[in-house]
Amino acid sequence: MSMNTQGRPTAPGEAGESFRPKTFTGNRALDMEEPLLFEFGSLETTGVDLDEEDGIEFELGAFERKADIGLAGLAEPEAMRHYVRLSRNNYAIDSGLYPLGSCTMKHNPRLNEKMARLPGFSDIHPLQPVSSVPGALELIDELAHWLMVSTGTHAVAMSPKAGAHGELCGMMAIKAAHTAAGRDPKIVLVPESAHGTNPATAALLGFKVVSIDAKEDGTVDLATLKNTIAEHADNIAGIMLTNPNTCGLFERDVKEIADLIHDAGGFFYCDGANFNAIVGKARPGDLGVDAMHINLHKTFSTPHGGGGPGSGPVVLSDRLAPYAPLPFIRKSDAGLELVETNAATSDDEQPFGRMTAFHGQMGMYVRALSYMMSHGSDGLKQASEDAVLNANYIRVGLQDLMSLPFGVRPCMHEVLFDDSFLKDSGVTTLDFAKAMIDEGYHPMTMYFPLVVHGAMLIEPTESESRASLDLFVATMRDLVMSAQRGETERFSGAPYLAPRRRLDETGAARKPVLKWTEPEPAQVTPEAAE
Repeated sequence: MSMNTQGRPTAPGEAGESFRPKTFTGNRALDMEEPLLFEFGSLETTGVDLDEEDGIEFELGAFERKADIGLAGLAEPEAMRHYVRLSRNNYAIDSGLYPLGSCTMKHNPRLNEKMARLPGFSDIHPLQPVSSVPGALELIDELAHWLMVSTGTHAVAMSPKAGAHGELCGMMAIKAAHTAAGRDPKIVLVPESAHGTNPATAALLGFKVVSIDAKEDGTVDLATLKNTIAEHADNIAGIMLTNPNTCGLFERDVKEIADLIHDAGGFFYCDGANFNAIVGKARPGDLGVDAMHINLHKTFSTPHGGGGPGSGPVVLSDRLAPYAPLPFIRKSDAGLELVETNAATSDDEQPFGRMTAFHGQMGMYVRALSYMMSHGSDGLKQASEDAVLNANYIRVGLQDLMSLPFGVRPCMHEVLFDDSFLKDSGVTTLDFAKAMIDEGYHPMTMYFPLVVHGAMLIEPTESESRASLDLFVATMRDLVMSAQRGETERFSGAPYLAPRRRLDETGAARKPVLKWTEPEPAQVTPEAAE
């Protein structure tokens, strides 16, 4: 007997790559078709056996469930495979460059995650005795300290859950300060390039929103601002300004804007969504800012959305510090104290109320402080510089093919294009963005900010390598040239290669189907029955 020396064939057959067979399962190798739980689970089975309990009296009254809940039962391996397969259909920052402008899809260092999972941080409960969590209080106080240092402010409200929640907190502090001074101004000024949540927040609190025009260069029109302040003299509650603004540009007149608002008796609220472009470089408090929320996920690299509640601390100037909401941490000779009620406040503390049940999202605090301490002040400064550098690298790489609405000029951490380069090509902004999916990229932010027609806002963040940026620029250039050559089929039906094709986004938004209903059973024809 001898060893078989005949090798097995390994090359593809004659059909080669052009042959794409239909499969029995509907799966395409690792691209698996995954049904809903209701479509493959069984109502008669369960992964957990529980004894029937007698004599239980529910106290839900009219809210008591009147029918079976109808949850499908799955074995543990089935449940695990279901969610793993679904997760493979996600595009994430861990999958590739995620160029959403103004959303800052930032890399989350694994060190942050490891720290957040340390016993003592990951397993504390908001209702356990405060005396049992002195370390948690110390960490929150340490994070608050560095937030104030980096922004040049005097206090920080840690409890807001996200950016918009932080806006509400800051504006409520401003309203409380006016009330305490015996004033009731009605006007809040909002530049037209603002995030949509800015005017919504002001309106929610009963203020009248007055829009301020932008100049041709995309920044606030100072002449319009002065005229508007004069028109509403003695009735200005404040201004809500984003800096760097949503066009990716730094408001160079920000100090003069702050002085004008203060002279009018108002406060300066800064939308801190883009603080990641200037942290370590400039302090908002030095620019005259009275209140600013900080999206920890954008500037200090906590997961986007927080895996549940996010975190949007609000820093406050000395004029607004007394009105910070409950609860807050007070530092005294006796140590750190969590102040949770008005009865526990001192004479110089006038909290406007409470925004959340508890003090905030402990996991996000741990991650943000881990990011700060692992980078240091020089590292945070470099992260800001690299974010701006990367955005400008993309701008320069595309500016000869794509159109810049405010001309060729340096941008901050995100670069804004418009769709005029697609004029007469037969390709729309939406088509172009969908074609990016086929190339393996999440689309950039489209149609925002509203001051630019067909806006395409790209933010690469600081952590992308030069090779990653080069590939992105080359891909975008290929798409632009394809559109300008009239290859509309590549765009009009895109995405062609995603697990799902293009959806009717307007229909999904206006007529959302939020409840699964069992499809009609297949009809069997007489011919088939025979």
